[in-house]
Amino acid sequence: MSKKPDVKELQKIAKQIRIDIVSMLAEAGSGHTGGSLSSVELVTALYYYKLRHDPKNPKREDRDIFILSKGHSCPVVYAVLANRGFFPREELMTLRKFGSRLQGHIYLGVPGVETSTGSLGQGLSIANGFAMAAKLDKKDRRVYCILGDGEIQEGQVWEAAMSSSQYNLDNLCAILDHNKLQIDGPVKEVKNIEPLRKKWEAFGWHVIEIDGHDFKQIMNAYDEAERVKEKPTFIIAHTIKGKGVKFMEGVVKWHGVAPKKLELERALKELKEE
Repeated sequence: MSKKPDVKELQKIAKQIRIDIVSMLAEAGSGHTGGSLSSVELVTALYYYKLRHDPKNPKREDRDIFILSKGHSCPVVYAVLANRGFFPREELMTLRKFGSRLQGHIYLGVPGVETSTGSLGQGLSIANGFAMAAKLDKKDRRVYCILGDGEIQEGQVWEAAMSSSQYNLDNLCAILDHNKLQIDGPVKEVKNIEPLRKKWEAFGWHVIEIDGHDFKQIMNAYDEAERVKEKPTFIIAHTIKGKGVKFMEGVVKWHGVAPKKLELERALKELKEE
C-alpha cells in the first residue's frame, strides 16, 4: 500500500487543478464546468496516491487503468495528466480547439487516456473488460471508473453492474461523482436514482459512502476497495457541482457552460485567495 501523501499538499494540487479547469474552459469558450470541478479530489487522489502509472511510459505493462465514464468532464483529467507530466501544461489551453487532441469528450489520443468516452453509460462495461482481462491474464492490475449520477440512469450501467459481480471483479472500483445535478436539473426530479446504496448492494457490490471532497475519506475508501475480495466496490462520493467556485456551486446551468471573461476573473480571484 502506498504511503498517504500530505492532505495539505493534495489540497494545494486540487486548487491548481481547479484554476486550470476554469482557465482552459474559458479559453475554449465551451465545455463542462460543474462536473469537472466536482470530481477534482476524486481524480487527484487517484493520480497522486493510488494509481500505478508512469507519465514517461503511459502504456507500461504493469499500470493500473482509469476510465472516465462521464467523458464530458474531461477537463479535470486533462488538467491532472498535465500536472503529472503526461504532456506539457501549455497544451491545456488548446482544449476543444480545431486540431487539438484535447477534445471536448475524453480522447484516447491523449497520453494517459485509456479509452474515448462521451456516449454516457458505456464506461463501466469497458472497465469490466479491462478487469476481466487482467484476471484472465493473472495480472496484478486494478481498474477504476468514475461515473456521473445522471449517467447511471442509463440501462447499460446496470447490465454492466450485474456482470461485474457475476464475475467477482474484486480488482474493479467504480466511483460515483454524486453531485446530484444533471443537465436538465436535479437528478431526483429528472429520474430518481435512490436508494443508491441498497441498489448497488443488491447488485452484489461492496458499497462505501464518503464525502467526495475529503482527501482522507477518499484515500481510505480507495484502500478499503483494494482489500475487498470476491466482489467489486462501488464508492458513492457525495460532491458539490461546481465545487470551489461559490457562484457555480450547486447551480444547474454550470453543467455545460464555460465561464466568460469576467466570470473567469471572479473565479480565479476566489480560487487564488482561498
